[in-house]
Order: sequence, then structure tokens, then C-alpha cells
Amino acid sequence: MSRFLTLLFREIKSYFYSPVAYVVLFFFLLLTGFNFFAGVSLLNRGPTEITVVEAFFNTVLFWFGFVLVFPLITMRTFAEEFKMGTIEGLMTAPVRDGQVVLAKFGGALLFYIVLWLPSLAYFRIFEWITGSEAARAGGAYWGSYLLLLLLGMFYLSVGCLASVLTRNQIIAAVMSFCAITLLFFMGLLSFIVLNVSPFLRDIVGYFSAIEHMGEFSKGIIDSRPVVFYLSMTAFTLILTLHIFQARKWKS
Repeated sequence: MSRFLTLLFREIKSYFYSPVAYVVLFFFLLLTGFNFFAGVSLLNRGPTEITVVEAFFNTVLFWFGFVLVFPLITMRTFAEEFKMGTIEGLMTAPVRDGQVVLAKFGGALLFYIVLWLPSLAYFRIFEWITGSEAARAGGAYWGSYLLLLLLGMFYLSVGCLASVLTRNQIIAAVMSFCAITLLFFMGLLSFIVLNVSPFLRDIVGYFSAIEHMGEFSKGIIDSRPVVFYLSMTAFTLILTLHIFQARKWKS
């Protein structure tokens, strides 16, 4: 356990000691702040049943920043190690390959969580200034941030998988962006293609991050997306481990 924690702290430091991380954090906060302002401004135009939480988590601007951030977080996890040759130190250290993969994933996940923590203040400040609730129930907060965590875990694992396949960070970023975008737009088929059978619509809805966020931001927490994202995260990390081991023996 101590070896894993050492690896995890190493990954965390690599994020927060890098100026790129603070550039990503700055622009991400700028984007989410503008998205929150735009959502509140839209609600001020007239009576609506949509809450501030729903308006924040269900906009094009939110999803744009959400999908774009994962390649930036994960592109260097393995690719930079292979390029700089520092991966050889990990290969010869008395640590397990699984610990290396989990540590890199854990470091990326922690940085992802840090990106979203300031957004909690948006709703508290709104409630403090207006005296109105940003959501109808506390479950809307729990549901929204739970889905953010689950989606983040899955998409970060996809980014780690892309990074372990190459030595080039840009190529890793492009691969992860294409894969995540494809996964995201799979859930939009029912909106794009009108003549869809009910069965296919149910299947597509199972993969739809937009539909899941629409429900979770209302406080309707369905266990099926929870199981889906956790299982897909585990599967992708296991695949990343096997590829890492294959590249390790080839090095």
C-alpha cells in the first residue's frame, strides 16, 4: 500500500508542479463560470420549471468543456513516460504494473475532481445572493456530481488507454478526444435519427450521457448508469494494464 501511495503522490505532484495544469484549470473555470452565468441569465428571461442545477449541467457549453478536458488531463500519463525514458525506472522499481496504472489513473482523477470543486461555490453564492434554492432537492446536487464522477472515471480511463498506446502526447490527445467524442455522440443517435425503433432507442439511451445527466440533475438516480460506467471503467483499465505490460516487455 505504501508503494502505491508513493506512486500516487508522484503522479499528483506531476500535475500540480506543471504550469500546463494551471492553464487548464484557469480556462476550465472561466468556461464553467461563463456557463453558469449564461444559465442564470437564461432563467431570468421568464418563468420556467428548469432549476439552476439543470440549466448548468445540460447545456452545449457544459458538454463542450466536459469532453475537451479529458485529453488534456490524460495525454501525458503514459506517453510522456515512454518518450522521456522515465518509464524504465518504473519498470525496474519493486512495484506492480497494476499499481502503476491505478496510480496514474488516480492522479488524473484527483486533478479532475479539483477542476470541478470550485463549481460547488457557484450554487452556494447564488443561493446566498438570491435567497432561492438552486435545486428542488438535495438529490439533484448529489446526482449531478455523482454522474460527473462516474463519467469522469470512464473517460479518464479511455484517455489513459490512448496514452499507453503511443509515445506522442499529441497523438494520445487526438485518439482520446476522438474516442470520447464517438462515445458521447453514440448517445445522440436517437435525437439525430428520427426513425428509430423503441428497442434501439432504449439501447442508445443506455449509452447517452446527456439523458443520464438530465435525470441525475433532477435528483433521479438510476443504478443502471452507475453499474455501466463503473464496469466500463474497470474494463478499460484492465485493457490499459495488459497493453502496458505488453509494451513493457517489448521495451
